[in-house]
Amino acid sequence: MERIVKTTIPPEAEGTRLDLYLAARFTYRSRTAWQECISRGEIRLNGRRTRASRILHEGESVSLELNGPEAEEPPVRTDYSILLETPEFLAVCKPPDLPVHPSGRYFNHTLQRMLSGKSGPAFPVNRLDRETSGAVLFARSGAAARRLAELFERGNIEKTYLAIVFGDFPDGLSANGFLSADPASAISKKRRFTPGLPDENAEAPACRTDFRCLRREDGLSLVECCPHTGRLHQIRATLFSLGFPLAGDKMYGPDETVFLRFIAGTDTEADRALLRMGRQALHAAKLEFVSPFTGEFLKIEAPPPDDFLLLP
Repeated sequence: MERIVKTTIPPEAEGTRLDLYLAARFTYRSRTAWQECISRGEIRLNGRRTRASRILHEGESVSLELNGPEAEEPPVRTDYSILLETPEFLAVCKPPDLPVHPSGRYFNHTLQRMLSGKSGPAFPVNRLDRETSGAVLFARSGAAARRLAELFERGNIEKTYLAIVFGDFPDGLSANGFLSADPASAISKKRRFTPGLPDENAEAPACRTDFRCLRREDGLSLVECCPHTGRLHQIRATLFSLGFPLAGDKMYGPDETVFLRFIAGTDTEADRALLRMGRQALHAAKLEFVSPFTGEFLKIEAPPPDDFLLLP
């Protein structure tokens, strides 16, 4: 078996070393293992061999050729369920530990490929992290995908998430501010939330999230999160910056060195016990919008999976 994996350097990785980017982006190998791949010429930058210390720039292309056992994909959960099926799109409840679309080591072991094999073409409209569970929309055509994507872009889809966080969360909280790179973090793609308005010359995207505490137990809180914007890591970064990190979150959890040890392959049982959950405790619980195809108001609800309970 042979497969070539390609990725394009995003804006937030500008100025990052190649080996650090690979270790953070593709966590199935340690930084040392990626350095060895680079030295063997298995990694190509813009089609050419390069070095581990090479500084990356937005828009550059990184490719990796996988052969034999290396091309085998990790096992994933397959217990997704269909929440709503229409001629134009599907609403699916995604379990945790299942990628939405091909990325990194995952190609066939993705929700998109599974749906395509059963229902024909499936175009993901909104995306969730591999560890995040909950409601995802898949369009049946490119045209339908564009119409649904416009609803998200204009803020015409009301989204509700559930999160389990460390600490006693206040009854209600509205977080208005902006997201930017976290200069205090050793993780290049980690972001921080800052209340208020960004400097008019800054490129930091504004964001707003409303929070409501539903339950508190044993040092944890179950929180309802309603993001009014759709920024990368918005809920995770905002909760972390407010002092309420997500349970199970290696990057935005109570100790980011857990993430650094995880990508280096040196994480411990103590690290896993600290996080108190095997995956980041975030669930996309509800999507509400008016269908651009029928004019009907839709409320799509995804029940939380079994692991999404306040821990004893």
